[in-house]
Amino acid sequence: MVKTWSDRFEEGLNPFIEAFNASIHFDFLLLEEDLDGSIAHARMLGKTGIITLDEAQKLEQGLEQIRLEASKGNFLPELSDEDIHMAVERRLIDILGPLGKKLHTGRSRNDQVGTDLRLWLSRRITILDVDLKKLQVALLIKAERHLFTLIPGYTHLQRAQPLSLAHHLLAYIEMIQRDRNRLLDVLKRVKICPLGAAALAGTSLPIDRQYTSDQLDFLDIYSNSLDAVSDRDFTVEFTAAASLIMVHLSRLSEEIILWASEEFSFVKLTDRCATGSSLMPQKKNPDVPELVRGKTGRVFGHLQGLLTMIKGLPLAYNKDFQEDKEAIFDTYKTVHDSVQAMTILLDEGLEFSVDRLSEAVTSDFSNATDVADYLVSKNIPFREAYQTVGRVVKLCIQKQILLKDLSIKQWQEINPLIEEDIIEKLLPEKVVASRVSQGGTGFIRVREELEKWRVRII
Repeated sequence: MVKTWSDRFEEGLNPFIEAFNASIHFDFLLLEEDLDGSIAHARMLGKTGIITLDEAQKLEQGLEQIRLEASKGNFLPELSDEDIHMAVERRLIDILGPLGKKLHTGRSRNDQVGTDLRLWLSRRITILDVDLKKLQVALLIKAERHLFTLIPGYTHLQRAQPLSLAHHLLAYIEMIQRDRNRLLDVLKRVKICPLGAAALAGTSLPIDRQYTSDQLDFLDIYSNSLDAVSDRDFTVEFTAAASLIMVHLSRLSEEIILWASEEFSFVKLTDRCATGSSLMPQKKNPDVPELVRGKTGRVFGHLQGLLTMIKGLPLAYNKDFQEDKEAIFDTYKTVHDSVQAMTILLDEGLEFSVDRLSEAVTSDFSNATDVADYLVSKNIPFREAYQTVGRVVKLCIQKQILLKDLSIKQWQEINPLIEEDIIEKLLPEKVVASRVSQGGTGFIRVREELEKWRVRII
């Protein structure tokens, strides 16, 4: 095929350089967006009289024919096309002859690829938002089943205070909501249209950029043509938001991995989402959360790669920008697949071991703070109460007993203000129920949150 720029060049590309230079093997993913952008551009050319309305209509028909061919597997770009934009243009010229050569009037591949990528990403962000909402629903359903199930709460991975399991799961719903909010905020800047900026300086033709932008459902157009073709901030913002999604999935994954171990035994893995060992027949491995935890690193890598790609580029367009697509494509796929996998895992891949959890919250000193609070209610300064309980815990450890094993007589020897109600107040369910401060794990507060989220996401 004769290259678009062949009149400037006397020799063809070295075959290896031709392959090295090409992006058609991965930017074919932008076909739908390239066709949509080209149709909007053709309509604008017809509307402004740069070409006739009949020519614009024929260009649109030709582009829709390519879409149909692609859906049937009959549109086959070649390496010599270099990228999806030239592949579409080459096929359009095959279909329409010289008329096909008019499509590129008033635009460059520089603003074209920026438009395509923004269209592609805006649509995927919408899909991801739906994915994340489904994950929230899966967490909410689990939480609703376990309002009164207790689980040890940890700080520094040391037993701290008992919690409602629903409260624990709701924490991840909050994280995911922040992820959704971030994505929707990024979407505002993704949906800015660069088309019409041409190579870098705009065009002398009487194009209507706002019309094209409206056709493609963008929110606005770039005000500066140099910025339009060289801005890749949105790729970094998306990948940063995606990285935080993976952080949250990885944190949940790590907890599930711990919970599924024999040392914890807080959850049981079902056969639907676990695998076995090729050597050890007793094993049931948490592959899904382990894979999600591992895939987090590749998304972080893409973020670093994009930042590095952009940091030293002079205005305006540079071939370096070709490197943004594989990073964005893989980031989206990794996050999309990971969110789906975790949703399935929550839906059908694990069951909480309620008896084991109940046993866990009655076998530690996580109710020690409640003794201090009890003494505070007797008008004892907190720091004094804190020190008193510390000595009691130390004594219990020496005697190899728990706070619940102390008799009322022993309690009153510690402090005569302590009454018989201390025994009931130290029961794990009473401890949890008492945390009624806003945002606390008290059953009343957690029920309120469950109801709020049910209205919000279901």
